[in-house]
Amino acid sequence: MKIKLSFLLSLFSFFLFSQEPISWSYSVNQIDNNQYELIITAEIAPKWSLYSQHLKEGGAYPTEFIFSNPDANFTLLGEVTESETVTKFDPIFEVEQTFFKNQALFTQKIKVINPSLETIDVSIVYQACDDKVCIFREIDLTIDLNQKNTPQLATNNLKLINADSNPLKIQLQNTELLELASSSQSKSSQKGSWQLFMLGFLGGLIALLTPCVFPMIPLTVSFFTKQSKNKRKGILNAIWYGLFIVGIYWALSLPFHFLDSIDPEILNTISTNIWLNGLFFVIFVAFAFSFFGFYELTLPSSWANKMDATSSKIGGIIGIFFMALTLAIVSFSCTGPILGSLLAGSLTAEGGAFQLTLGMTGFGLALALPFAFFALFPNLLNSLPKSGGWMTTTKVVLGFLELALAFKFLSNADLVGNWGILKREIFIGIWAIIFIGLAIYLFGKWRFPHDPAQVKVSKSRWGLGLLTLAFAFYLVPGLLPASKPFTLLSGFPPPTFYSIYPQESDCPLGLNCYKDYAMGLAEATKTNKPILLDFTGWACVNCRKVEENVWSDPEIFRLLNENFVLISLYIDDRKKLPEADRLVLEYESGKKKEITTVGQKWATFQTLNFETASQPYYVMLHPDGTVLGPSQQYTDIATYKAWLKQGLTTFDQLVKN
Repeated sequence: MKIKLSFLLSLFSFFLFSQEPISWSYSVNQIDNNQYELIITAEIAPKWSLYSQHLKEGGAYPTEFIFSNPDANFTLLGEVTESETVTKFDPIFEVEQTFFKNQALFTQKIKVINPSLETIDVSIVYQACDDKVCIFREIDLTIDLNQKNTPQLATNNLKLINADSNPLKIQLQNTELLELASSSQSKSSQKGSWQLFMLGFLGGLIALLTPCVFPMIPLTVSFFTKQSKNKRKGILNAIWYGLFIVGIYWALSLPFHFLDSIDPEILNTISTNIWLNGLFFVIFVAFAFSFFGFYELTLPSSWANKMDATSSKIGGIIGIFFMALTLAIVSFSCTGPILGSLLAGSLTAEGGAFQLTLGMTGFGLALALPFAFFALFPNLLNSLPKSGGWMTTTKVVLGFLELALAFKFLSNADLVGNWGILKREIFIGIWAIIFIGLAIYLFGKWRFPHDPAQVKVSKSRWGLGLLTLAFAFYLVPGLLPASKPFTLLSGFPPPTFYSIYPQESDCPLGLNCYKDYAMGLAEATKTNKPILLDFTGWACVNCRKVEENVWSDPEIFRLLNENFVLISLYIDDRKKLPEADRLVLEYESGKKKEITTVGQKWATFQTLNFETASQPYYVMLHPDGTVLGPSQQYTDIATYKAWLKQGLTTFDQLVKN
């Protein structure tokens, strides 16, 4: 069974658009003493479409209106009616769709039961698309029944303020110390970037071992070396082929540079989005079962046929480019899941889109090297192992790894949404089951559709099975109360305080911390202690690594617990702010940004005051706003310890003076 990815790709694009093409407003008509007509208007940007409430399955998400507490204070009279629509074939979803252009009017009649009722809350869930991208949104609208016949904007409950007068802006002193951190952090960033490049390169090497790519190596190299009487030209063509492969995967990262330039927080917002992480969970489960052999995920075959025909027709260097593009399309069923892992793992604020480009380039380079190498040394083709059952085994092993990674994304959604479903011990238990299942497969006791009836278990497969089983048993202590963090898995499971067992605090390692800057500042002023400002995230892997591997050092733990007021600000917390704290921030460029959640508040706080959007990000402050030293990010125990001690020394000097 083959599944086209066009629908999944369009869903993924919901989260890749930062401008709002749909603006909402409302007006109220009073019909009699207790009956009202609520008119909700959607103004639609040019080239964009808003979808009807009434759609067939298999296409876009229909517009939906959810009224809070009907029947308690009011009764809905009939359903929401809508203005004139357009019905035609939609190339994005490849089905006939009903949608609005320019403007849409939705009308709901109600009968008020409670005479004192003044406002009605309604949530609007909708999808909008242009010819290239789709977005998915949910907004909350409070309708004031006393605002009759006058259109009211959906954001009328938010305060519009200028960036310079933002209450989130604090008066910092010695900010030049923050700039001193840039050189050391750039070196650390370069180190992390090269690690990501090598991770992408490793992913490319793994992709080479799959049935979609490995058999293509001797076929393609033989084609280039034999197609021309001029051996040198054949080798040159093979090298061009490899370069084009690298270029194609490099180019896949370019759209993310555009997104990064629009808003420095957007990649972090994407990576911590609840619905996107939930979508990644579904996609990775689909990837896993495709690797298991239950079905095949492919791009439309017409794409590959068209590229192949073009390469044959044009020839030359341009034809070689289309040959490389054909390989990328045909091998997608094996390379797609690996690329998906790389993409999902790279979508963080730290490094922005640059780290994704490095990972993609590394992947393409590993995939391309064999074609150029064996073209230079064709006699070595005989040394390649023959295609066989080992490639099927490789795919199934990757399937188990994809399944384990899928639960990491579900865990991210659970943490950010504060659902409390996938606590630390439950997550570890699921991983233990997955790796026990992998060990059973490697021992030949579990067969998948593409496995032969009689499986011969080699010594290497037995060895890998034993290592996998040992890893599963390594996870078992994590199911017990008061278990220590895993060194090998640091950052992957939920934090230790996110547990099914009672905990002393909801802070890392049981430390005392504040999750609001004003409250932490008040405590620091009262106790005359320095502040350690911790910009973190529920879905931040490196944040967990620092907490579990660095903060757990006895001396660092003591310093944090006794000498600092720890303020941990979660930039991906999706809890709604109280109405009084919500606002719209207007920048000098005219750009406006709504701040309605806790995470948006602290992400904006970090950007405005420290001009960065990466996590983890640590700053030491005197309660009066004096910066005590360079900022710090992901680092080792020795560096972090020395940094804390230097900050305390600076603080003591300020107190004496």
